[in-house]
Amino acid sequence: MTAAGHARLQEEIKHLKTVARPEVIAAIAEARAHGDLSENAEYHAAREKQSFIEGRVQDLEDMLARAEVIDVPSLTGSNVKFGATVKLVDEESEQEVTYQLVGEYEADLDQGRISINAPIARALIGKAVGDSVEVRTPQGERYYEVLSVEFK
Repeated sequence: MTAAGHARLQEEIKHLKTVARPEVIAAIAEARAHGDLSENAEYHAAREKQSFIEGRVQDLEDMLARAEVIDVPSLTGSNVKFGATVKLVDEESEQEVTYQLVGEYEADLDQGRISINAPIARALIGKAVGDSVEVRTPQGERYYEVLSVEFK
């Protein structure tokens, strides 16, 4: 994973532990004060939220423990590899898109970060500026040309 992705996951853990966890503990205490727990919907909802938070913290800590952090700005080269920011043009529509190839846990298409395991990322690996790439999508074959490869 990238250093930025690692930092985002650490920040999420910090938020869950310092903000979300205390809030849910307070919600459980308040729901307990309302009496009979067997029919107390607030109590059960708060316990479910607590379970989700604890599970998410465990998952994130496990991801971070197993993560290999790559310092993308230190990478060089002209070929697409993990961490690269790649500018492409769709050869049919002439629409330009930019993606950064990142680890699966930090992928966010809205932010232009795609998983290294995504079909388009797998097709891009090893390509250089000027190369044409064929990508199989649910809508059919798409063809892209690599316009630039950067490591930032």
